[in-house]
Amino acid sequence: MELFGTAGIRGDVRTKVTPELALAVGRAAGADGDEFVLGRDGRTTGAGLADAMAAGLTSAGADVVRVGQVPTPTVGFASRGRRGVVITASHNPPTDNGIKLFADGQEYDDEAEATVEERVAAEPDPLAWDKWGTRTEADLLPDYCGAVADYAEEYGASLDGLEIAVDCGNGMASLATPQVLRELGAEVRALNANVDGHFPGRESKPTPETLRDLRSFVADGGAELGIGHDGDADRIVVVDADGDVVHEDTVVAILAEHYVRAADAGDPVVVTTPNASGRIDERVEAAGGRVERVRLGALHVGIAAARRAGTDETSVAFAAEPWKHIHTAFGGWIDGVASAAVFARLVAETGLDALRDPVTERPYRKGDVRCPDDEKAAAMDLLGERLPAAFPDADVATEHGVRLSFADGSWVLVRPSGTEPYLRVYVESDDVDDVLETVTEVAGAAVESVEEPESSV
Repeated sequence: MELFGTAGIRGDVRTKVTPELALAVGRAAGADGDEFVLGRDGRTTGAGLADAMAAGLTSAGADVVRVGQVPTPTVGFASRGRRGVVITASHNPPTDNGIKLFADGQEYDDEAEATVEERVAAEPDPLAWDKWGTRTEADLLPDYCGAVADYAEEYGASLDGLEIAVDCGNGMASLATPQVLRELGAEVRALNANVDGHFPGRESKPTPETLRDLRSFVADGGAELGIGHDGDADRIVVVDADGDVVHEDTVVAILAEHYVRAADAGDPVVVTTPNASGRIDERVEAAGGRVERVRLGALHVGIAAARRAGTDETSVAFAAEPWKHIHTAFGGWIDGVASAAVFARLVAETGLDALRDPVTERPYRKGDVRCPDDEKAAAMDLLGERLPAAFPDADVATEHGVRLSFADGSWVLVRPSGTEPYLRVYVESDDVDDVLETVTEVAGAAVESVEEPESSV
C-alpha cells in the first residue's frame, strides 16, 4: 500500500480518496494525538470527506476542532501544539481531493506517514463507546490572517497606496490574501475571489497560461503587482507590471537573500530542492549564507536535518521549492499567503525591478525522457556514470537524482518522476538548448541500455 505521495494523499474521489479512505485514515491518524484541527478547501466533495475524517478521528479517541473552509496554511498555523488535517487536493482538478496531516505546525514526515499506512492496512476497530472523542467548531481564520499581517510587518515597507491584483482562482486564497494585503494598506483588486469547487474562473493550478486574465489586467494598468494562487493557497505566482510571470526560482532567490541578510544565525541556511535554480545559491552566498538541498516534497525533513546540524532554531533562514515557501521564523508549514504579504512589502520598499536586478536569470528548460517505472533505478545508476562523463568539468551530486553544477552557475538535473513513467530533465544554461539536447540523448541512451537485455531474451 502506498497512500502518500510527495504532498499527502491525492487522487480521484471515486477511485482513491473516497469517504471510506478518509474514515480509515482518520481512525489511523487519531491514535497519534488527543486533539486535531480539521479544515478543508472549497471542493464540492470536501464536506463529505471531512465528515468521514471527523468520524474516523473521533472513533480513535481524538477530539476534533472543525474550522471549515480555510487555506491549507491556516491548518498548519492552527496545528501548533496539537495535530491537524486538511482535506484538499491543492492545485489538482475538481475531480480530485486529498488528505494532508500536520503535527505541531509541520507536515507529517515519512515515518509518521508510514505508520498511518500500516494502521490503515491493519483495519483497527473503533474504540469502546465511552472512549470516543468530541467534536467542536471554531473560527480560526481571523487569528491566522492577523498573525500573517503582524509577521509581514517586520519586513519591507508599508503597502499604503500599492495596487496589487490577486487571482484567487476560486480557491481558499479568496478568504485570506486580499484581506491580509488590505490590512497592510494595499489597494487590492481581487479576481476569481469567490470560493467555488468547480473552479469556473480558471484551472486551479496557477501557470502563465491559466493566469492570462490576471496578466492582462496588470499589463493594462490595473495594478502594479500581480499575485496568483492555487486552490488551497500554499502556492504563489508573481506577475510583474508588464504582465509577465516572474520566474518561480527568481522569487525564491529574492526571498532567500532577504531572509539570509536578516538572519541572526552565524551560519544561515536556506533549504531547497534539487530542481531549484543555481540563481538561489548565488544570492544566498552573496548574502553570507549557504544552500542545502533535499528531495522534492521534503522541505520539512531538510529543515529538521539542518537544525540538528546547526546551533539553534534560527540556523534555517528560509526553505522553499519552486512556488512553495516555508517562512521558518513564522512557522513550519508551506504558506502562500505569507509569501504574498512579505514579497509585496519587499516590492513596496525597493520596487520589483530593483529586487530582480542582482538575480542572474539564465535560460531555463525542462524535458522528459520516457522510462518505465521498473527501469528507473537502473537507468539512474547508469546516468550517475554517463552524465559526469559527458560533462567532465561539472561538480556532481547524486543524492536526489543526478545534478551537475558548473562554475558559471549553470546546472543540470535528471531525476525519476514519482508519479509518471518518465525521467525529468532540468537545464539552466546560456546554452540551454544544446545542453538539453545532450542530456536528453544521454538519458535516452541509458534507458535503452537498460531495456536491451530484456529485448534480446
